[in-house]
Amino acid sequence: MTTGKTSPKKSRSRAATFESSFTGLEEIVRKLEEGKLTLDEASGLFEQGMALAKTCNELLTEAELKITRLKSNFAEQMNLVPGDDADQDDLFDDDEADD
Repeated sequence: MTTGKTSPKKSRSRAATFESSFTGLEEIVRKLEEGKLTLDEASGLFEQGMALAKTCNELLTEAELKITRLKSNFAEQMNLVPGDDADQDDLFDDDEADD
């Protein structure tokens, strides 16, 4: 059974995958911009670049989702901490009584 949590080792490998994919994509763009390729070479590189861009996009989407979940969990934890909310409710009730 999976818990949905990523191990530190897996996180590092995902980051390395993103970094290597992004670096590869930059290299492909550089080669394509030079314009010294045959049509077949350019189309092959373009296809590789699109695959790398897809990988980068998927990894970024996963990271964004993870951050969103962490922020949501943090916000939930902050709402569970007892605070002065009860005192603030009493203040509002007193204001209504004065009206």
